[in-house]
Amino acid sequence: MARKGLIEAMVAGMSSRTAPKVAVLLGGISVEREVSLSTGRECATALREAGYQVIEVDADRDLPARLAELRPDVAFNALHGRWGEDGCVQGLLEWLGIPYTHSGVLASALAMDKIRTKEIYRAAGLPVVDSLLASRAAIEAAHVMAPPYVVKPCNEGSSVGVYLVMEGANRPPRLSPDMPEQLMVEAYVPGRELTVSVLGDRALTVTDIVTTGWYDYDAKYKPGGSYHVLPAEVPADVFDACMDYALRAHRVLGCRGLSRTDFRLDEARGLDGLILLETNTQPGMTPTSLSPEQAAHCGISFPELCGWLVEDASCQR
Repeated sequence: MARKGLIEAMVAGMSSRTAPKVAVLLGGISVEREVSLSTGRECATALREAGYQVIEVDADRDLPARLAELRPDVAFNALHGRWGEDGCVQGLLEWLGIPYTHSGVLASALAMDKIRTKEIYRAAGLPVVDSLLASRAAIEAAHVMAPPYVVKPCNEGSSVGVYLVMEGANRPPRLSPDMPEQLMVEAYVPGRELTVSVLGDRALTVTDIVTTGWYDYDAKYKPGGSYHVLPAEVPADVFDACMDYALRAHRVLGCRGLSRTDFRLDEARGLDGLILLETNTQPGMTPTSLSPEQAAHCGISFPELCGWLVEDASCQR
């Protein structure tokens, strides 16, 4: 998919018809509301620049009525977290018959559930670490896995609610009272954080995410929390494997539009030290977010990227 084929053709094709009316869904009711507001506003600006009619819609509980009233041609899904990327809003849009961007109901639900994602990865022969599902009470009572390990919600993104228990820890973690009753515990993999975006049916490139500590919420979103090296300076076999694994993950989960798969690399083990963490069906979408950065590296501007997603929108995804 060269830039001069699909991307330019889709955006240029607008000149022969009335520009579609696009409802950018942003904000929402998840713990990732603020991230979604940032994503949505940036995407709305880019879509206006690309020539679309754009309406920004804060996805509150009245969303069905708002969409029925507005009757957009396309819904651009800029929501993050639960209700926005777990199949819920996708099901609503299917019910209303409004074409929408990114992945459909099933792929969104599967990718948001980290336990089921790992099961699908394993079945497809993709490398993952050991993990288990445990209650909050059991996790706080004793180590449910030999340290080092990571505790995280099964269905949140943006590293929300992640606890790292290092080797030698005498006690299990004390969890925040707002954590879910059931959590995922997975073996900790030391090393580098890598990521690959897939657009349509093409893996874009590999980014090395560099931070001084754990790649948590602050490292992702606060100024200076991390910086990105792309293309990542890793051995060729690791680079190629990341590209291959990301595309395979996108396909086996049934993703559409844009996805981003995250990896950990234990350099001491070479290619054997590369494992998949998760696949994001709603990657961050500001111009400096990981996926738009990778698109720009491949010659696709931010307005073109957002325009491609609109032109790719459909129901029954």
